[in-house]
Amino acid sequence: MSRKLVAPFLIAKDADGQFRITIRDTRFNSQNYPIVTSALQPEMFKSAVAARAHAKQQFGAEAGQFASK
Repeated sequence: MSRKLVAPFLIAKDADGQFRITIRDTRFNSQNYPIVTSALQPEMFKSAVAARAHAKQQFGAEAGQFASK
């Protein structure tokens, strides 16, 4: 059975209109059930483009590894 992995970088807009990055890690337990842990990063950005550029520079993110909310 194949399971789709979640994108490791989530870019979301908060209530104040700032963009934040959440780094997500997916691992599978012994029954092949996905367990996703996430860590919201403290940095805030004025645009999603700035957040994406920061993730590429600081965390080595690549195209296709982003999700937005």
